Amino acid sequence: MKTKFSLCGGALALALAFGGVSAAHADVKIGFMATLSGPAAALGQDQYDGFMLAVDQLGGKLGNTKTTIIKEDDQLKPDLGVQNVRKLIEKDHVDVITGITFSNVLMAISKPVAEAGTFLISSNAGPAPLAGKQCNANFFFTSWQNDNQAEVVGEYANQKGYKNVYLMAPNYQSGKDQLEGFKRFFKGKVVGEVYTQLNQPDYSAEIAQLQATAPDAVYVFYPGGMGVNFIKQFRQAGMLGKQPLLSASTVDGTTLPALKDTALGVISGTFWGPDFDNPVSKKFVADFEKKYNRIPSQYAAQAYDSALLIDSALRKTGGKATDKDAFRKALKAADFKSVRGNFKFGNNHFPIQDMYAFEVAKDDKGRVSLKTIAKPLTDHQDAYHTQCALK
Repeated sequence: MKTKFSLCGGALALALAFGGVSAAHADVKIGFMATLSGPAAALGQDQYDGFMLAVDQLGGKLGNTKTTIIKEDDQLKPDLGVQNVRKLIEKDHVDVITGITFSNVLMAISKPVAEAGTFLISSNAGPAPLAGKQCNANFFFTSWQNDNQAEVVGEYANQKGYKNVYLMAPNYQSGKDQLEGFKRFFKGKVVGEVYTQLNQPDYSAEIAQLQATAPDAVYVFYPGGMGVNFIKQFRQAGMLGKQPLLSASTVDGTTLPALKDTALGVISGTFWGPDFDNPVSKKFVADFEKKYNRIPSQYAAQAYDSALLIDSALRKTGGKATDKDAFRKALKAADFKSVRGNFKFGNNHFPIQDMYAFEVAKDDKGRVSLKTIAKPLTDHQDAYHTQCALK
């Protein structure tokens, strides 16, 4: 899938949607690549919708500058991701590549993007290698380092007094990071650590196996359609409601519409929830619901912030990304208000931020959503930043 969203002489309907934009060469080109098809398509779509909501609010321009956004679908295929970014860099000459849903895709594209000296702003994937020894001066992240979401759940498990926990995740970079993060903070015993195939649809055998272990709690990381299948099968096995289920990227705005009441009571950990009470978040949620008729997920929130970050940097550089030193300095400053409140980068260009625990519950409109219940980690920085040579 390839879509060029041009704000400077593309399709007439798009130009008219932004009040009529005269044909002219774009000052800034952005390549937006995400997983937009297959079982995990909802994640990439929420990223894109969140990003474009911010562009819409900014009058169709980032940094008050004519902008072209070229949309690509990696289909959760690392080799296709590499083909896409080579095309974006070599043919489209983009200034920034953003989006990126899965860590295996990001790891695959990191080398060609780094070699080209192109700026990359990931609004989801945050693999450990890129936070540590493979950090890059032109790579920035508006989400989290993968381990962070699991770390906050591990700390929450400590606070709940759980003595032993069973762990499950898909067998790829982010799944491994997530379980490593949980183990880093959890002080009890891990009584099982199971890696399943990426996009596996049936977990009945694994659920039967963990039932026999009878742990105090279960921690899982199953984004997208994997999460929908796992939660439904966990409840069908009679476990949900009896066995505390802790998670990350498993119950959120992309999966709860399909799960509804089935997921009530599941715990999740991340940096932001739709009930946050700050002006930027409240406007983001209200505008997203009005435009897309659904509650935004963290994927949308992260991508919304990535657009605000790019906008803030371009405003500092007079709308230009060609002076890479100036643009890099402006990105590092992160001079914008985030959906999470204040925003700041660590030396490795990953956020330093508060991390929260949420429970799947009914909101004040009777909809199944995420309710903030705790803030186990404050000003949290990833475990790999000391391995990064950047200052």
